[in-house]
Amino acid sequence: MAKRRLNHTSVIEPDMTPMIDIVFQLLTFFMVVINFENTKADERVKLPKDLLAKPPEVKPAEELVLNVGFDRDLSGRKLSDEPIVFYSGDKYTINNFGPMLEQEKRLAEAKGGKGAIDDTTVILRADSEVPTGKIQELIRKCQEIGYTQFSLKAISEE
Repeated sequence: MAKRRLNHTSVIEPDMTPMIDIVFQLLTFFMVVINFENTKADERVKLPKDLLAKPPEVKPAEELVLNVGFDRDLSGRKLSDEPIVFYSGDKYTINNFGPMLEQEKRLAEAKGGKGAIDDTTVILRADSEVPTGKIQELIRKCQEIGYTQFSLKAISEE
């Protein structure tokens, strides 16, 4: 019986197009997720519009983002006249938010040392319907805890 010799000199190369497609889709997904994570925005807060609003020139070293708005039903009506601070998935009234600020201060000091909150900017994203006096009250609470740098967010009216 004659033996047949098989010639295995050809190299099989897989089609890389589906692999490259998946990699690009993953890159796009993570870019979108990272952008949304950085904003720490809350859709329940409708920012005020202002002609002078502009993005900050320098991003703060550390930031504490506080979203202040109202509890609303599905139609957008306010359920209460008392503004709510939406933070870490929970809701707090401004009067009850002090302990959370204390906890944030302790976490910042544990992470960065005693003067860590001096480098922390409190970013207030307040609904346009929240009375100014309530925002001032929240800023006063933050100052009592030791925060000194504040930034107010608004939408640029172009």
